[in-house]
Amino acid sequence: MNTERATVTTADAKIGPKPPLRRFHQARWDEPLLFELSSPGERGVLVPEPEVPLDDSLPEGLRRAAPPALPELSQLHVLRHYLRLSQENLGVDLNVDVGQGTCTMKYSPKVNDRFVRDPKIAELHPLQDERTVQGVLEIVYRLEQLLREISGMDRVSLQPGAGSAAIYTNVAMIRAYFAARGELEQRDEVITTIFSHPSNAACAKTAGFKVITLYPDADGYPDIEALKAAVGPRTAALLITNPEDTGIFNPRIEEFVKIVHDAGGLCSYDQANANGILGITRARDAGFDLCHFNLHKTFSTPHACGGPAAGACGVTEALAPFLPKPTVEFDGTRYRLDDDRPASVGKIRPFYGVVPNLVRAYAWIMALGAEGLREAAEVAVLNNNYLMKKVLEIRGTSAPYAEGRRRIEQVRYSWAKLAEETGVHTEDIGYRAADFGTHYWTSHHPFLVPEPMTLEPTESYSRADLDEYAAILAEVAREAYEEPETVRTAPHRSTVHRIRQDTLDDPQTWAVTWRAYRRKILGE
Repeated sequence: MNTERATVTTADAKIGPKPPLRRFHQARWDEPLLFELSSPGERGVLVPEPEVPLDDSLPEGLRRAAPPALPELSQLHVLRHYLRLSQENLGVDLNVDVGQGTCTMKYSPKVNDRFVRDPKIAELHPLQDERTVQGVLEIVYRLEQLLREISGMDRVSLQPGAGSAAIYTNVAMIRAYFAARGELEQRDEVITTIFSHPSNAACAKTAGFKVITLYPDADGYPDIEALKAAVGPRTAALLITNPEDTGIFNPRIEEFVKIVHDAGGLCSYDQANANGILGITRARDAGFDLCHFNLHKTFSTPHACGGPAAGACGVTEALAPFLPKPTVEFDGTRYRLDDDRPASVGKIRPFYGVVPNLVRAYAWIMALGAEGLREAAEVAVLNNNYLMKKVLEIRGTSAPYAEGRRRIEQVRYSWAKLAEETGVHTEDIGYRAADFGTHYWTSHHPFLVPEPMTLEPTESYSRADLDEYAAILAEVAREAYEEPETVRTAPHRSTVHRIRQDTLDDPQTWAVTWRAYRRKILGE
């Protein structure tokens, strides 16, 4: 393995010698789309003829007028294509990634991939008789029981697809709960906070609620006086993240819950990111009625494209009748899917979801046990506060709110001072970070923290990793002050490039399919 460390020239972005940083230059392929690589007549697989000949008796609409215009390639060319694309990727398995801001992109143990490659998992068919999938149902059931213990809730559903779907599921159950009580027409408001995950407000709005957003007080905590002013007979629920996306934990969370409960509302705890509180505190301990987890964040399943179908909703007994159906039940002998749930909000997603990620989360929890989960949280908090100390020593940085206080599992920093003094912005720093093979995230909009940078190191990283990441930020900050054009024109050694913002703002230039690309970009 090549472990060369080097100081390089200014033309290649001057890197300081302490600590030494890796010489990085990512493979960049001018790789066409599969459709463009297509060669008529090439085949990767010879598809057998149908056993029953297709004839003109097929119902109208089932037979295509022409064969689908799929790309035609040999297996070798498909392999080359995807291997080249893989060389243009970055991630925790390649470098010091330090999370995707609030998304906890921690290490996913590779032994868990061996479990999910088992044909009983990888080739599970969603329409199999439940008698033939008892093992999978047992894993789902047992994972639900583990998450019950971790959250303190009475029942858990693993049906939602990742975090936003889990938030929407909780909102749907809140709506069903008040509909059953005849209060839905009256209770049409949901309260959230500006530093809670934006999906809380988005899901509440999608479900038809009016959204009231609380802003922080001078210390960065959600303003409790604003909550008291907002709560009333129209309040359906409080949807809140704690710690919020700033990493600040609200020590008065029980008081927030009591205020809403006293007004007759429900409280839903956004624990998408419970990375810093596992085994330390639970949603039920603060009095919450509902909560949700993202398995692709806290429980070490791959993040993939925004989190592949791995969410979990927890509820108290009073809300259990409204859980999505079917639920997985166990009678002491056999596992079964229960569809006989008249008060249920219905199906949230088809079939089982992405079972391999449920297996990965189950394996991760079982491997760590209760003590291991708490240790993971404690190390995540330690890593975060160690990194915060290193980052705040860098010229041009700050951590707004809760000055001098520790954060939980992440921090939303600000480069406002650096931007004011150099004209280099947080997006520029992100592009330059890619030149060192690392990931960097600003924050959710709106940028209430000016020139934001959100880092979350998790428990996966060593002290040396954190030192290296801080050194990269320090080097980029030095460049911003001494040779700002190096940063403004980045990236120089990566596959990514600067996005033309005007194209994002013009729907006429959006091309999300091959046909749209040919029409809008190629002009065909």
